[in-house]
Amino acid sequence: MNFFSLYKRKLFYNLRRKKLIDSDNINFNSLDKLFNYYGSDKANIFSKTQSQGHGYSKFYEKKLENFKTQKINILEIGSFSGASAAAFAKYFNDVNIFCFDINISNFKYKSKNIHVFGLDINNKKQVNKNLELIFNKHEINNFDLIIDDGSHNLSDILISIKFFFKHLKQKGLYIIEDFKYPNYHKYNNNIDHIFIDELLKNLIEKRLFKSNILNENDQKNLINSIELIENFKGNLNDSDISFIKKK
Repeated sequence: MNFFSLYKRKLFYNLRRKKLIDSDNINFNSLDKLFNYYGSDKANIFSKTQSQGHGYSKFYEKKLENFKTQKINILEIGSFSGASAAAFAKYFNDVNIFCFDINISNFKYKSKNIHVFGLDINNKKQVNKNLELIFNKHEINNFDLIIDDGSHNLSDILISIKFFFKHLKQKGLYIIEDFKYPNYHKYNNNIDHIFIDELLKNLIEKRLFKSNILNENDQKNLINSIELIENFKGNLNDSDISFIKKK
């Protein structure tokens, strides 16, 4: 992604009228209802098409229960219109959500708790610059939750966990949505590499594997840092979500 494409998308983002959600007078305790209300396909029913969504909400509610009343910081990789960020902003009592997306021109919600950054995660210099800005401005050094809901390309999932997992707090959760897309969809299987389900199995079994993205040190660091990996099946044939808990 070149500089001018990102700049144009940021310009569209700044010009677009966005819905302020802080004044929304809704009292949903259910994350599924919030996902549905704001139009996230994480819900059981995707409100935009009134069709079945991924149904990740039940897993999120169970796994995030202990975070609900804490002051937390979330990094969301891949935010599209901001629907899930809006839902999380209304669900948690005290939260900052930092949204990284290559195309923020689609973003349609705004809140004092949502911070949007247009960037390409493959650009390490750009990512580091924005992380430094976040850490300095908000006086934090790591995230409680990191959610990878990006391109679902095999290479991007690998690059994300290699780079961002170290920025997760102890006992934090690293969540990969649709992690088996490269298994199901040829266009997401964009490099010669083992699939993510096999990678996760190797990490659980503390076994090194061949990779041209995650070197031996990367793999050992992950193996030594991970407390628990839980994978769940959602509503659709290609709905799979993984929750990785850091020690």
